[in-house]
Amino acid sequence: MAKSSSIFVCQTCGSSAPKWAGKCEACGSWNTLVEEVAAAGPPKGLGDTRGGKSGRKASRVEFVPLKGTNEQVPRRLANIGEFDRVMGGGLVAGSATLVGGDPGIGKSTLLLQAVCQLAKNYRVAYISGEEAVEQVRLRAARLGLSDSNCDLAAETSVRDIVAAMQDGTPPEILIIDSIQTMYVDTLDSAPGTVAQVRTSAQELIRVAKKRDISVILVGHVTKEGTIAGPRVLEHMVDTVLYLEGDRGHQFRVLRGVKNRFGPTDEIGVFEMTDKGLIEVPNPSALFLADRRGDMSGAAVFAGLEGTRPVLVEVQALVAPTSYGTPRRAVIGWDSGRLAMILAVLEARCGVAFGNNDVYLNVAGGLRISEPAADLAVAAALLSSLTGEPVPPECVVFGEVGLSGEVRRVSQPDLRLKEAVKLGFTQAIMPHQAENSRKSAVDHSLRRIEIKHLSELLPLFQAVQKVKRA
Repeated sequence: MAKSSSIFVCQTCGSSAPKWAGKCEACGSWNTLVEEVAAAGPPKGLGDTRGGKSGRKASRVEFVPLKGTNEQVPRRLANIGEFDRVMGGGLVAGSATLVGGDPGIGKSTLLLQAVCQLAKNYRVAYISGEEAVEQVRLRAARLGLSDSNCDLAAETSVRDIVAAMQDGTPPEILIIDSIQTMYVDTLDSAPGTVAQVRTSAQELIRVAKKRDISVILVGHVTKEGTIAGPRVLEHMVDTVLYLEGDRGHQFRVLRGVKNRFGPTDEIGVFEMTDKGLIEVPNPSALFLADRRGDMSGAAVFAGLEGTRPVLVEVQALVAPTSYGTPRRAVIGWDSGRLAMILAVLEARCGVAFGNNDVYLNVAGGLRISEPAADLAVAAALLSSLTGEPVPPECVVFGEVGLSGEVRRVSQPDLRLKEAVKLGFTQAIMPHQAENSRKSAVDHSLRRIEIKHLSELLPLFQAVQKVKRA
């Protein structure tokens, strides 16, 4: 039997160290090393097929051909369109899903709504490690879900949960809220530590795949917005979802960052109400509901989130600064990319922003990471600086390079089709090849194609002059 020794494990990245230190050498986090008990070394004799010193005889691995005859199991639908979309068409039997998000953003509410819908066709169980059964019932009553055929339990022992999954008739869908509250009694560390989170998830996923149970794990997030615990947790599961949103807005975005059974970067949009989260089938109309088309400093960006086109308003404010160092404030976009666009406008287009504060906001609380938003940001900045509004019936998209060239983006037809559906008549976009221009989805949409960022400023000023005339 291996002797026990102490190691120090980082609670942020999961790396181990032989002694305590104030800073983790792997990820650079401070005061995250926690002492845990571990075996002094690996078991001996793993390569001995006769058992060796470990006493366990190795069994041979059975290989099967890649082309199999397994029957395709249908997806388990929650009948919540936005949730099923992000999952790639529903839950897969034996899959493991990890859902993360800020505290109070609505993770437990969304999963309780989904599990109650799934209970109409499947055996489901909701296990809470943070709330008592009566607290879950109170939330279900507030959401009008008290009559759902859903089994509840308040439990934190992984051994007891695994026994319930293996005995009798196990549930087909299992919710664990949350994985940081679970513990394995064979470990001496406290719940929420790296060893407990990793081992608890491993045991639950192992049994779920063996019994074809769709398990959904709720994960806490750190102050940086990433899921707390070891990074290996995201590699162990099949799907990783993040519920995003701003407390000042009623919109919530469920984003898939990993999905082995569907497209990644797919989003589902919900609206938070007193009756829970309500799905929004047309998020573009919702994000543009309060838009005023005659204001300078705003441009409508035609983006793409997964397979869904989304139109959102990008707002910019350029104001003279009273400080030696101008401010650069960004909400909903990458601040480093804003600095790059400002540098390109100054170096390649001769537009100076050095004596101005710059504020950029993506309206509606949506966070954009797509490079195709570069041209829309540049249009909003130039509009705010000159005081000339971008044409209200115009959408903008395109990637900007360091030399000022406007690069093509993926799937422009999907973006244009969404713009036509919402009544837009113009599009400022990168220059397209001749064959793609002929396959335009709607010839009534005026396509203004540009090759360099310097063509942007005189372009919409000329449009405005023609409109006034």
